[in-house]
Amino acid sequence: MTGAPFLRDLDDVRRWPTIADLNMFHKLSHMSPALHSTAHHIVEPMDMKVSHRHLAITYSSMKHSDKTFMGMTTSGKNAEDVMAMCEILLGADVMEETPVTTGNCNGNSPLVWDETMLSAMRAFIRRNQPVLCSPFVLGGANTPASVAPAVAQLNAEALSALAYSQVIRKGAPAIYGHYLSTVSMKSGAPMAGTPEISLMNFMIGQMARHYNVPWRTSNLLGGAKTFDAQAGYESAMTMNAVLHAGANYIWHSAGWNEAGMHCSTAKFVVDAEMRAMGYRMAEGPRWDDFDAAMQAVRDVGPGSHYLGHPHTLENFERAFFMPKLFDNNSIEQWQAEGSVEITQRALDHAKKLLREYEEPKLDEGIDEALRDYIARREREIPAEDALNTEH
Repeated sequence: MTGAPFLRDLDDVRRWPTIADLNMFHKLSHMSPALHSTAHHIVEPMDMKVSHRHLAITYSSMKHSDKTFMGMTTSGKNAEDVMAMCEILLGADVMEETPVTTGNCNGNSPLVWDETMLSAMRAFIRRNQPVLCSPFVLGGANTPASVAPAVAQLNAEALSALAYSQVIRKGAPAIYGHYLSTVSMKSGAPMAGTPEISLMNFMIGQMARHYNVPWRTSNLLGGAKTFDAQAGYESAMTMNAVLHAGANYIWHSAGWNEAGMHCSTAKFVVDAEMRAMGYRMAEGPRWDDFDAAMQAVRDVGPGSHYLGHPHTLENFERAFFMPKLFDNNSIEQWQAEGSVEITQRALDHAKKLLREYEEPKLDEGIDEALRDYIARREREIPAEDALNTEH
């Protein structure tokens, strides 16, 4: 999720987020093995001054997880602050060799890369940090209302940014990116999980492989107002498409609902489990136990069962994915346990993860240096400027 102006919280109440809510989502990201990055402003911390938010967001990413994270690209100056904080965290030499953070730069479709995004891109690339060159596609609104021409426009936009990245610094890490949505011709609202989004992902994957570059896409997107069947169907439709399209960097993989207007805590943890299932599917069939399993077929023979066979006992934990949050018990058992539906199970699981969370402690000296940097920059940056207002 990115930049949601609302969340559905641990009580499933839709409200404005705070920095504490962002901290919570970074903790949940840290506790979810299938999420390899904690992103950045999963939700907008509305209790922070706009011009200072990028500092608090970056600190939350660093403090609450040791996974790689996204860096704010809301302006060139903000991106420079992110780079400075990364240097405090790990050092400039490490950044030259290691992707510490990733900057997402959105094109202003159709056919525009504005100075805000390009200045942020330059800040990241000068430190050899990877950027995602991501046209922001609202199919039918800022692209032609047709799949193939929309992809042709997106392709030109992405390639121009990739080329620009290499002008700044030859060999700098950059990824062919995009954000994909189609627009309802009834209302103008962005839609998720449509067949055309899947078709575009398949085509974009082929184009990226044609140019021999890695590519980024978005994943478990939902347009529903609550965590309901619509949200699940839309998300599953897109997840299967991006996996089969061969995407390398899959963003927006947890919590996205209401066309990006809110991040759902319940959906966040279920999406994280869906990502684990997707990861398992992408691994493909395992062959290391094939001979032993075929021997089990000979041992068991016709009309019996495998439940007590040594091969089953040795492999049952890894043989088939067993979801924690989906209920596959009998209806009688489900009723006996309180008839708890998926939203409440997910919220209970989120609370359990937060109780079990252990902070990967920053070095005290580094933590102090980061907080000193934030305090200095908050004194230097006007609390409100011509472009930003306090919420």
